[in-house]
Amino acid sequence: MTHDTRSIWRERLASPLTWHYLAFALLLVAAILLAVRVGFDWVAVDRHAEQAAASRQVELAALEAQTAPLRGLDKKVAATRDAMDSFYKKRIPPNYSSIAGRIDELAVKSGVRLSRIQYTHGAAGAYLTEISLDSGISGSYPEIMRFINSIERDPEFFVIRAMALTGQSGGLVNLRLRVSTWLRPADADASGLPAADSDSADSSTKTPARPEVK
Repeated sequence: MTHDTRSIWRERLASPLTWHYLAFALLLVAAILLAVRVGFDWVAVDRHAEQAAASRQVELAALEAQTAPLRGLDKKVAATRDAMDSFYKKRIPPNYSSIAGRIDELAVKSGVRLSRIQYTHGAAGAYLTEISLDSGISGSYPEIMRFINSIERDPEFFVIRAMALTGQSGGLVNLRLRVSTWLRPADADASGLPAADSDSADSSTKTPARPEVK
């Protein structure tokens, strides 16, 4: 390097403008590196945000699926309560007398004869108490079938629990029949009926008299 060249470099290094250019270049490189780092961080944060959003969407969908049956639950409960009240009014007898009276009416219309009739009640439930009828029934086969069908189709709620053939002579058939219906617990308690586990002999004296069917 010649003396003139060294002189030029000294002058350039001594010039404030040279140092300004150098500082600017360093700052530019630092800014580029920082921008690259921020870009990488932004991509990572964006991916994490997408994953978090997707996870939240999955959790939300799961919660919606779990809570779907509960939507409108208050309306469903009210509708169920109304349906139960309607069923009680239309199909549950109001008292023991109406049960005995209705059974007698159906027997007379069908032409069958009931004997050894005994009513008992089961344990009181939260809403209803089962009332059982145990009786002998005699008549012709068509008469008995009419009686059974009339019980099953009656507006009052009757369920045939058991039937057993006890005898047959000519055209006369004898059966033992057990039928269940239900009363509200307070109505069952007021009926004076014996409990289902009471002794049968004792029950016969406690069973209230059946009302006459006119």
